[in-house]
Amino acid sequence: MKIGIVNDTPMMVEVLRRVIAESGRHELIWIARDGEQAVQMCAWQLPDVVLMDLLMPKVDGAEATRRIMEATPCPILVVTSDMDTSADKIYEAMGYGALDATQTPALIGAAGKRDAAALIEKIDNLGRLSPEMVSPPVRGGRAETLAPSQPARADSLPPLVAVGASAGGPAALATLLKAIPQGFSGAMVIVQHIDAAFAPGMAQWLQQQSALKVGLAQEGQAPQRGAVLLAASNRHLVVKEGGRLGYVEGAPNDVYRPSVDVFFQSIVRHWPGKVAGLLLTGMGRDGAAGLKALRDSGAHTMAQDQKSCAVYGMPKAAVALNAAVEVLPVTGMAARLQAIIV
Repeated sequence: MKIGIVNDTPMMVEVLRRVIAESGRHELIWIARDGEQAVQMCAWQLPDVVLMDLLMPKVDGAEATRRIMEATPCPILVVTSDMDTSADKIYEAMGYGALDATQTPALIGAAGKRDAAALIEKIDNLGRLSPEMVSPPVRGGRAETLAPSQPARADSLPPLVAVGASAGGPAALATLLKAIPQGFSGAMVIVQHIDAAFAPGMAQWLQQQSALKVGLAQEGQAPQRGAVLLAASNRHLVVKEGGRLGYVEGAPNDVYRPSVDVFFQSIVRHWPGKVAGLLLTGMGRDGAAGLKALRDSGAHTMAQDQKSCAVYGMPKAAVALNAAVEVLPVTGMAARLQAIIV
């Protein structure tokens, strides 16, 4: 695959260049020293994956991501050496369509080898994505053992709002949550394509946007009224028997971990209560088949419309399958939820 690097630090550029060369299966086609140059380079020669730094002169990585996704959309992976101080910029870039974020590999030692392997794995996965790609097959894993519990009755469960999102998801989720008032009677669970290392920071960032309580989904936890839970692992989040959340292993070559399809289809199997399913902006097809399964089971389903999407891939695939009862801008979804979740 052809790779573009956007970074103004010579040492970091050399690290990334070396990791790409040592992989033996990727080609570095250009290096941009700032975001403005990156936009120009993408227009000249579009790579399969862009490795985007955040803090740069002239145009930073978040703004460069916005411009690239508007003019020449392609998979963008944020690669930063300082995740803590760059947190806001990370979520801003992901709101514009960056697909994931990771730490710049260390220079030497076991940590460097581990980080390099993780970076190459992300490049491999993102390089296989395109708006028209066929979603990988849904694969379950071995469910982890839970304490024995009685199956939940439909009348004892809160209405479940199941949300899937990918590229552009952070901004769409922030818009959605800002419009839902305290006292909302639904229990919301979100699967956002994001590395597990960034999930805690994203939950904290979303909490700043929402009147609802936002946290990370834990093994064995039950969705709660007026609360939002975010998938917190690179394993698949699922609803298990008894209506509790848990995690299962995916296959090594799964592109999406966690997968929206896996989550939605587990709801069909194990959640007997009322459900609303939302599929937001994202590249690829993950969630389309799951949303169709939700609709076929009687759930009220919504897909984000093209105009309000950063990347109209996942919702487009859902619309093509007739999986959505309604196609709405993300700004209109909160009002519909409050009307149907009572």
